[in-house]
Amino acid sequence: MQRRELLKFFSLVPMAGSAALIPGAAAMAAPPPGRRRNLFKELGVRTFINAAGTYTAMTGSLMHDYVVDAIRSGADEFCYLDELQDKAGEKIAALVHAEAAVVTSGAFAGMTLGLAGILTGMDQRKVEQLPHLEGTGMKSEVIIQKSHNIVYNHALKNTGCKLIYVESSAELENAINEKTALLHFLNIEADKGKIQHEEWVALGRKHHIPTSIDIAADVPPVSNLWKFNDMGFSFVVISGGKAIRGPQSAGLLMGKKEIIAAARLHMPPRGFNIGRGFKVNKEEILGMYVALEKYIQRDHDKEWKRWETAIAKIEQAAGSVNGVTTSITIPPLGNVTPTLEISWDATAIKLTGKELQEKLRHGRPSIEIGGVKDNSITITVWMLKPGQEKIVARRIREELMNAR
Repeated sequence: MQRRELLKFFSLVPMAGSAALIPGAAAMAAPPPGRRRNLFKELGVRTFINAAGTYTAMTGSLMHDYVVDAIRSGADEFCYLDELQDKAGEKIAALVHAEAAVVTSGAFAGMTLGLAGILTGMDQRKVEQLPHLEGTGMKSEVIIQKSHNIVYNHALKNTGCKLIYVESSAELENAINEKTALLHFLNIEADKGKIQHEEWVALGRKHHIPTSIDIAADVPPVSNLWKFNDMGFSFVVISGGKAIRGPQSAGLLMGKKEIIAAARLHMPPRGFNIGRGFKVNKEEILGMYVALEKYIQRDHDKEWKRWETAIAKIEQAAGSVNGVTTSITIPPLGNVTPTLEISWDATAIKLTGKELQEKLRHGRPSIEIGGVKDNSITITVWMLKPGQEKIVARRIREELMNAR
């Protein structure tokens, strides 16, 4: 049955007794007043304590109540999508020190849209032609460091561009030609490349080529939200559903005014472009704006101390088991948060990291952890709800003790 026929069918169904005509309606009946439906339980979906981090496969992060409130309030009214993006974008740009900003459907979409804007400018004819670049006069190459070669760079190939990989600044300058549209940088692998942020931007300026940076998961620190805009990158992309704790399907594209304006031509509500599938609704825009605003205002020192206290609790519990050693490190890039590694003597504790992961995963409650090696695991606490560190500490100690 086509959508139009379905609409006609439901318009003819009398309201009284209509539930009997709709398959599954009885099972979907509203719960008694005051009781909230547990849809995960209804659907048979396992939920867990997240001691791993903000992985997309684990649905990123949990939105704060004020973000959920913003989403709910946005669901009550209609508005024009472009006007909301305009007004929210102005506020967001001011918060992140950018000339302009727009809420996107994630950082990946932001990369595609930002490059698309650079390629086409405000020329609608060119917008309609992407990703077909041949014979259009548009540029077609993006230069990236070899050490920054990750799967998410496919976002740039979505425009039809070819990726050119280099290692040194001399190689980069030799690779630049009339086809070069963009110099793209990946922050989380910055320490592996020979060219650092400032030089990358300077090379772009020297050759009058825009520069971009992917900082998808790279807060904290909160200063990263404006650091790279201040540094002079032409556009910056970040995920919204990680540390900022906005909607998981949202992100930000921020940067030069002309690039953001052109990128908007590739976004819904327009449908003649490669970005039509990157739809972001009004609720997500409002939720992303509020999440960003509140994240910047948060007491980050207080939050850090809470993480330290929580991770110390788990470290103490695990370290009390004979044969176990622990260490806390802080990664220099990416999510800069305390990370606990728990290792053990395999001759004293008959348990592999994978086996411990499975025992925690299938225990009550279910717990997911981070990196797993032969005789070690890693834990983070920044996605734990208050008090969950006690549960994680107890369960890890129990399993380690049982395996001695």
